[in-house]
Amino acid sequence: MSTLEIRDLHVSVTADGGEREILRGVNLTVATGEIHAIMGPNGSGKSTLAYSIAGHPKYTVTSGEVLLDGENMLEMSVDERARAGLFLAMQYPVEVPGVSVSNFLRTAAAAVRGEAPRVREWVGELNEAMKSLSMDSAFASRNVNEGFSGGEKKRHEILQMQLLNPKFAVLDETDSGLDVDALKVVSEGVNALQQRGNVGTLLITHYTRILRYVKPDFVHVFVGGQIVAEGGAELAEELEASGYERFVQQAGAAL
Repeated sequence: MSTLEIRDLHVSVTADGGEREILRGVNLTVATGEIHAIMGPNGSGKSTLAYSIAGHPKYTVTSGEVLLDGENMLEMSVDERARAGLFLAMQYPVEVPGVSVSNFLRTAAAAVRGEAPRVREWVGELNEAMKSLSMDSAFASRNVNEGFSGGEKKRHEILQMQLLNPKFAVLDETDSGLDVDALKVVSEGVNALQQRGNVGTLLITHYTRILRYVKPDFVHVFVGGQIVAEGGAELAEELEASGYERFVQQAGAAL
């Protein structure tokens, strides 16, 4: 079993000519085989947590640690974090004109695995993974995210995750912009990887609708750059019924 440990993480960003603290002491441990849902209102710092773990240069870690099996990820480059077993599914995937999905994914797999998959084996592996996500085989020859619908972009993110087989997957609002059918397909892809038992998932979302299909083991409420409440799936049901207001008020009173 592997663990991803976030210890007293403080993160700032440069804004309006000065430093603004966004994360104010986040503590969280995720083990392989577990699904942790991070839920909170807009501007609470959820996406900042995701990008800080992945090493986005926009965010400055001012104190704290992020450990993957005891190794300090904050001392690693972005590609080293990926090779160590971290995967980030972005809320807004970028286009890569001129690069086909197949070549992009094979290059990524080669970087993570240490060698390029043989072409014939790769084609079979890719086709099988696309079939599981209800993706047409012609998708592999399209340029990465160019002209993709929102659902296609999110399917592509889950396709990457399945093929790269990370130890830990951070899914930043993977459910945003998806219709019901696309949401079900994406959720099935997450669940299929989770059933292998060798991945821990940090699922960041505003809404509970994806949690109808991807069942979390733990739910964490994020307000003001901190985790202010924790519980099981029943906590998500409470948020669905009453929203975040109670937690926002409690966090405000504590400041």
